Amino acid sequence: MSDINYLGIDHSVGATFVSDTATRVGRWGAIHFTTNTQINTIIAQNYDGNTLSGQSFSAATTLYGVFTSITLQNGHCVAYKL
Repeated sequence: MSDINYLGIDHSVGATFVSDTATRVGRWGAIHFTTNTQINTIIAQNYDGNTLSGQSFSAATTLYGVFTSITLQNGHCVAYKL
C-alpha cells in the first residue's frame, strides 16, 4: 500500500510555481527550489531562531514546515500546498 501523504503533505492538493518577485500568500508544507534561489522574505508558522529571509538555497533543496508567505529575490521554486 502506497502512502502519498509524506510528512503531512498530500501532493494531490497541488502546488504553486513561483518564478517572479511577487509576494505569494498561501499555506504550504514544503518549498522545493528548482534553481539556485535567494529568498527576499518568507513567513513560517513553525520555525524559530534566525530568519530564513535573505537566505540563498541551491537548486534541489527542499524546506519543510508550514509556510504562509514567500517573496523571491531571484530563482524559482515549487511550494506544495497543505
